[in-house]
Amino acid sequence: MIAAQDLHTEFQFPPEAESQLSSDTDFDDPDGKNAKTGKGMAAKKGKKALGDKAKGGAGGAGRTPGLGRVNGHHQENGLENMTLFEVVKLGKSATQSVVDDWIEAYKHDRDIALLDLINFFIQCSGCKGAVSPEMFRHMQNSEIIRKMTEEFDEDSGDYPLTMSGPQWKKFRISFCDFIAILVRQCQYSIIYDEYMMDTVISLLTGLSDSQVRAFRHTSTLAAMKLMTALVNVALNLSINMDNTQRQYEAERNKVVAKRANDRLELLLQKRKELQENQDEIENMMNAIFKGVFVHRYRDAIADIRAVCIEEIGVWMKLYSDAFLNDSYLKYVGWTMHDKQGEVRLKCLTALQGLFYSRELGARLELFTSRFKDRIVSMTLDKEYDVAVQAVKLLTLVLQSSDEVLTAEDCESIYHLVYSAHRPIAVSAGEFLFKKLFSHRDPEEEGLPRRGRQSLNGSLIKTTVFFFLESELHEHGAYLVDSLWDCASELLKDWETMISLLLDEPMSGEEALTDRQETALVEIMLCAIRQACECHPPVGRGTGKRVLSAKEKKTQLDDRTRITEMFAVALPLLLAKYCVDIDKVTNLLQIPKYFDLDIYTTGRLEKHLDALLRQIWEVQDKHTDTEVLEACSTTYHALCNEEFTIFNRVDIARSQLFDELVDKFNRLLEDFLQEGEEPDEDDAYQVLSTLKKISAFHNAHDLSKWDLFTSNYRLLNTGLQNGDMPEQIVIHAMQCTHYIILWHLAKVSDGSSLKGDMLTLRKQMRAFCLMCQRYLNSINNAVKEQAFTILCDLLMIFSHQIMSSGREQLESLVYTPDSSLQADLLNFILDQVFIDQDDDNNSTDGQQDEEASKIEALHKRRNLLAAYCKLIIYNVVEMNTGADIFKQYMRYYNDYGDIIKETLSKTRQIDKVQCAKTLVLSLQALFNEMLSELGCNVDRSTSAFCGIKELARRFSLTFGLDQLKTREAIAMLHKDGIEFAFKEPSPQGQGSPPLNLAFLDILSEFSSKLIRQDRRSVHMYLERFMTVQMALQREDCWLPLISYRNSLQAGGDDDTMSVISGISSRGSTRSKKSKPATSSKRKLPEEENSCSSTDAVWMNREQNVQTPVMMHSPHLTSTVLRDPKKMRPEDSYTTAFTMPTEQNSHQHVPPQQQPHHHHQTAIDYNTQVTWMLTQRQQAEARQQQDRVSMHYAKMRNHMQQAIRRGSGLMEDDEEPIVEDVMMSSEDRLEDINEGMDFDTIDIDLPASKNRRERTELKPDYFDPSSIMDDSVLNVSMF
Repeated sequence: MIAAQDLHTEFQFPPEAESQLSSDTDFDDPDGKNAKTGKGMAAKKGKKALGDKAKGGAGGAGRTPGLGRVNGHHQENGLENMTLFEVVKLGKSATQSVVDDWIEAYKHDRDIALLDLINFFIQCSGCKGAVSPEMFRHMQNSEIIRKMTEEFDEDSGDYPLTMSGPQWKKFRISFCDFIAILVRQCQYSIIYDEYMMDTVISLLTGLSDSQVRAFRHTSTLAAMKLMTALVNVALNLSINMDNTQRQYEAERNKVVAKRANDRLELLLQKRKELQENQDEIENMMNAIFKGVFVHRYRDAIADIRAVCIEEIGVWMKLYSDAFLNDSYLKYVGWTMHDKQGEVRLKCLTALQGLFYSRELGARLELFTSRFKDRIVSMTLDKEYDVAVQAVKLLTLVLQSSDEVLTAEDCESIYHLVYSAHRPIAVSAGEFLFKKLFSHRDPEEEGLPRRGRQSLNGSLIKTTVFFFLESELHEHGAYLVDSLWDCASELLKDWETMISLLLDEPMSGEEALTDRQETALVEIMLCAIRQACECHPPVGRGTGKRVLSAKEKKTQLDDRTRITEMFAVALPLLLAKYCVDIDKVTNLLQIPKYFDLDIYTTGRLEKHLDALLRQIWEVQDKHTDTEVLEACSTTYHALCNEEFTIFNRVDIARSQLFDELVDKFNRLLEDFLQEGEEPDEDDAYQVLSTLKKISAFHNAHDLSKWDLFTSNYRLLNTGLQNGDMPEQIVIHAMQCTHYIILWHLAKVSDGSSLKGDMLTLRKQMRAFCLMCQRYLNSINNAVKEQAFTILCDLLMIFSHQIMSSGREQLESLVYTPDSSLQADLLNFILDQVFIDQDDDNNSTDGQQDEEASKIEALHKRRNLLAAYCKLIIYNVVEMNTGADIFKQYMRYYNDYGDIIKETLSKTRQIDKVQCAKTLVLSLQALFNEMLSELGCNVDRSTSAFCGIKELARRFSLTFGLDQLKTREAIAMLHKDGIEFAFKEPSPQGQGSPPLNLAFLDILSEFSSKLIRQDRRSVHMYLERFMTVQMALQREDCWLPLISYRNSLQAGGDDDTMSVISGISSRGSTRSKKSKPATSSKRKLPEEENSCSSTDAVWMNREQNVQTPVMMHSPHLTSTVLRDPKKMRPEDSYTTAFTMPTEQNSHQHVPPQQQPHHHHQTAIDYNTQVTWMLTQRQQAEARQQQDRVSMHYAKMRNHMQQAIRRGSGLMEDDEEPIVEDVMMSSEDRLEDINEGMDFDTIDIDLPASKNRRERTELKPDYFDPSSIMDDSVLNVSMF
C-alpha cells in the first residue's frame, strides 16, 4: 500500500538552517503560510527559536479571553496552572475542549504547545521529569529520552497504564480519546504543516524503542492510536478523492457548451491537493508502522503485543483497501501462536471483525487456508476465553463459506457441546446449529409449523441423530443446554416431539427406531428440565442466578404449557412404552415439573386418574430399581398437601401400599415356614415385593405398617440358616435402614409418643448388631451392604446427633465398641486394599472389563470414604487410621486423595494424636518387614526404602511452621525412640536392639524439630543408650549414628553431649556466629509456646514406664557444666527430662557416686572427642573459605550475565535476576502450593525437601551451610 520513504527518528538539517535556527525541525515556512515547499517527509526546514511568535498561521493567532493556555497550562473552569496530563487524568473537562484549547495554543506559539504535548506523553508514562525549553532547543530526541530515563522513578513498577482502579481505567480511555480527537481536529491543516506530526511521530518512535517498560508501553499505545486516527483521515481523503474524481468525470463528459472549464480546473486542483495530502498521510502511517509496529508486535511484554494486534485489526476493518492484504494479515497469523492468552485473544477478535462482513471475508481465502488449522486447534486452547472466541470465529468462517471447513474440522468442534465450560459449549452449540439447522431446502419452505410433518420435525430428528452418533447418551442435558441459547424454540416444540412418539408415520416416511425413540424421550425430558429450572446442568454453572422479571414470566409460561400438554399426553406415552425401562424411567420424571393447580383449573382430573393407573401398571410390571424409584418420586411430587389433588393421589398411594404390605406379609409367612425349603418362585416373589417396598419407603413414610418386625425376622432367619438369597438380605437391610431413619425423623420432630424413643433405641442397636454379624458373611455384596449401612448409622447416631439444640436425643447416641471397630477395619483391609485382577486375555470384552474395573474401584473408594468419615468425626478411634495411612504409598493412585484428606482432617482435630497415629503406621510396616525378612534388617531393600519414603511424605505434611506442630513432632520422636529400643537383640548382649533400624526412618522427621527440642530429644535418646552404644561404629549401629547426627545438625552449637562445653569454647567459628544468633529477639508467643509445650511433654512423661535397657548412666551436659553458667537456651532441656533423670542429675559427692569406672570412661571419651572437635573446627574454617570464594565467583558470573542481557527489551525489570529469584520462589511455592499449614499436601516431588530449600539461599552464618557432610556426620560420642 504505502511505498513512501521511512521517517527517521532523528531529524538532520542542512548546514544553512543550523546557522540561524535551532537543531530541531520546523516545517512551517518563515512567512507563516501553509503552502508547502516540498512534498513528503523529506522536505524539512528549520524551526524558530522557542518563544518567537509566528507572524501568521492557519486560523490566525487570536486568543479567547478566559480560555486557552498560559505557559503551557490549562485555564478553564478554574483549573489554572494544571498540565495537560493532569487535565486528562481528572477528566473533568471534555476532551474536545482540551484539544481545541491546545490547537489555539499551537496556532499562537507552536513550540510551546509542542513542548506541552511532549511533556504530556512523558508524564503519561509515569516519569517524574519534564522536558525544559532548553532541552527542547538544544538536544536531540535520543538525548532527551536518555535524560528522561535517568529521571524515571524506578522504585515502583506501576505507571498510569498499568495502575488499578477506576480513575486509571478512565485515564486510559481519555488518553486514547485525546489522541484521536487531536488528529481529527487537526486533519485539515495542522497535520500537514510538516512540523507537529513529524515531531510527535519522532518522539513516539524513540520512546517505543526505550528499554524502560513504561515509556515503551505508553508510546506504543499512543502511536497505535495515532495510526488509527490517521487511518480514519486517509479513509476520508480516499472518499473525497473518489467523489472529486466522479464530479470531474461528470463535468468533463458534458457537452462543450455546458462544460465549465473553471470548475474543471478547480476539481483538478482539489484532486491534486487531496492526492498530496494522501501521500503525506501515507508517509506518516508508513513511518509509524515501520518504526513502531514492526518492532513492538513481538515485544517482550504481552500488553504491548496485544495493543499492536488489536489496532491492526481496526486498520484492516476500517481501511480494507490499503491494509486487508497478506502483507498485514501475516502479523495476525503469526501472533496466533503467542504464548500469552490475551494476545491470542486479540488476534481472534481482530479476525472476527473482518469475517463479520461477507465482503471482507471473501478476501481472506488465502489467509484462511494458511491458518485454518491453527484456528481449529485453538478451540482446545488452555485459556477458556481464547477457545470461546476461536469457536465463534469458526462460526463466522462457516457463514462466509461452507467449503472452507472440512468434516474433520467440524467434528472436532461438535464434541465441544459436551464441554464442562458453558461458554465453550454454548459457542459450539451455535456452530452446530448453524451447520446442521440453518440450511433449508426449497421443498421445506411450505411445510407446516408444528407436528410430525413440520420443519421442526425434521430438525428434531437431526438432533436425535447427532445425539446418537456422538455416543455420549448419558449427557443429553449438556447437549440441550448447549443448544438452548440459539435453538430454544426448536427444543420447546414439545408438541412435535409428542407427535413423533405417538403418531404413526405417514406413507413413505421412515419411522423412528427404538433407540431413536429412547434418545428423543431423553432430549424431551432434558428440554423440560431446562425450561422449568432455568439453570445449566451440574458442573456447568457456578450457582443459581437471579432471574429477571422477563425470564420468570417465560418460566411460568413454559411450565403451564408443559402441564397442559403432558397432562394429556403422558398417560398415553406411559401406556405405549410401559414395558420399556429407559423410556418409562424418563417419562415418570416429567410430573415433578408440573403446575399441579392446572389439574383443577383446567378440569384435567380424568387425566390425573389415568396417570395414577399407569403408574400402578408400571410398578406392577417392573422390578427394576430405577423404575420403582421413579414411580416413588412421581407419587412424592403429586402428593403435595398444598394442592387440591392431594386427597385423590393419597388414596391411590395408600391403596398401593396396602396391597404391597399385605402381599409381602403373606409371602413371608409361606417363605419362612419351618421344615420346607422355599422354591425359586417364592424367593422371586418375596424379592420383587421387598424391592418395591424398599423403593417406596425411601420417599414415603410406611411406619404405620410396622415393617421392622418382618424384616428383622427375615434377616435373623438368614443368619441362622445361611441359605438366604443375597438380594433378599440386601433389600431387607435397606428397608430396615429406611424404617429406622423415618422413626428418627418422627422422634426429632417431637411428633412421636414417649415410648417411641426407647423403641427406636432398641431397634437401632439390634439392627446394628445384626449388620455386624453380617459383616462376617461369605457373600461380598451382603458384607458391603452391611458395612455401608453400619457406617451411615454410626454417623447418624453419633454424638453429633445432639447438636443444634437436640439434647433430648442423647439416649440415642451409639458408640461402637472395640469389636465393631475391629470388624469395620478388617472389612476395609480385606475388601478395599486389594489388587485388581489384571487378567486381560479376552480381547472381545476388554472394554466392558475395563468399565467393570472402574466401577469396582469406584465402589471401593466409596467404602473407604465411608470409613474415613468415621475417623474424621471421632466415631472410631483415631489410631485405627494407622492401618489406613500405611497404605498411602502402595495405593496412591487409587486412594491417595482420600487418605490425604483424612490425614488433613485428623491433624486439624488433634495434631498430637495424629502424629502418634502416623508413627504407629510406620511401626506396623516395620514389623511386617521384620516378619517377612527376618531380624537382620537390610536398609537397602525396597521394603525399607518404601517405609522411609512414606516417612518423608508424612514429614512434609507438617508444613513449615514448626511452632504449630512442635508438640506433635516431639511426641512422634518420643514414640519412635521407645519403639526402637523396646525389643532387645535376640543375639544377646552387645548387639543392637531389634528395632534399632527404625531410627533411620525416624530421622526423616528430625528437620521438623526446633533447636530446643532437638537437644531435648537427644537427651531422651541418651536415656536408652549405654556407653558401649555410644562408642559403636559397626554398620549395624549406623541408624543410631545417623539419627543422632540428624538431631545435632540443626543447633547453632553442640549442647547435646558431654563435650558441648569444651567444643563451644574452643571454636573460633562459634565465637563469630554467637553475636549474630544472640542478637535475634524471640517473640513472646514463641517463648510461651516453648515453655507450655515443654511442660505438657514433661507431665506426659511422668507415667511412662522406662524400658529394660535404661540401667546405664546417661551422658548429659549438665554433669560437666556449672548450672550458673548455662546458656538461656539450656533451660529448655530440663523441661523434657523424666523425674528419675532429674534426680540423677542432682549433685552427688564423689564418695557417694557408684560406678567409678564409668566416670573414667567419660573422661577418656571427652579427651578423644575434644581432639576430634579441634580437627573439625579447622576443617570447618577451610570449608568456609572455599564456600566464600565460590559465592564470590557465582556473584561475578551473575553480574556478567546481567550485563550481557542489557540489550533485552526489559532491562528496567532486570529479567535475568528476576528469573533467578523466581526459580527459588517457585520451589518454595511448590512445597506450600494450595496448603495451609493446618492442612496437608503429601504428594510432593522428592527433590523438594528441606535440604534442597536451604541450598537455594545459603546462610553463610550457619555452621551447617559451611561444613560438609563429612564434618557433620562425625559422632560427638
